[in-house]
Amino acid sequence: MKGKLTLIPTPIDESSPLEQTAFNLLSEAASDLSKNTLAIEDLKPGRRRWLHFGLTRDVVEDFVLYNEHTKKEACKALLKDLKSGKNVFLMSDGGLPAFCDPGVDLVRECHLSGIEVCSAPFSNSISLALAMSGLDHNSFSFAGFLPIKSPERESQLDKFLKRGETTIFMDTPYRMKKLLQEIQSHSSGRIAFLAMDLNCETQECYFGKISSFINNISDFKREFILIIGPSN
Repeated sequence: MKGKLTLIPTPIDESSPLEQTAFNLLSEAASDLSKNTLAIEDLKPGRRRWLHFGLTRDVVEDFVLYNEHTKKEACKALLKDLKSGKNVFLMSDGGLPAFCDPGVDLVRECHLSGIEVCSAPFSNSISLALAMSGLDHNSFSFAGFLPIKSPERESQLDKFLKRGETTIFMDTPYRMKKLLQEIQSHSSGRIAFLAMDLNCETQECYFGKISSFINNISDFKREFILIIGPSN
């Protein structure tokens, strides 16, 4: 049984409290480090925030440092923990981990290894989906809701996909299957990330080519965000 990677967003400022679900997750994780690993971005601010949030001081010496300087070796170590069954909690120094930061590499490796990725609550679904996607998003397009009717819909879809960069699509739940089929026919070789019912008990995510997961979805009428990875 593999472990699970949980992203822990934190307030951008250092004076606000940690969201309650995130606090509960970290508190429970810290109570048993034989089953959990705690990863932070930078040592001093990470420890400072941890103590400010009112979490136990007992584990501050056990944090794994994960940032642009340590990610190569830290990613290997964290994946080893995850594959052995330990859960990993990745906490940012402010904001959402894996959104435009080195955490994206760890998330991508988790998807490729069949390891579940989830997150404590975060209020922006687009940023959250990007962070959980593991796809390169240093540059991305937001296609939003495509026109309902063709040829306008076909033209807009073609325009965005031809850019070749990571692209975010949204639509009403009852058009999710149609959108997946449309994109599959236009760019079947590109990697996609589909996030359904984010931060809900029914959350379900898929990573890979659309053809690899479209037949596994039992209920298409759900809130969703679809991210298509870059063409190269």
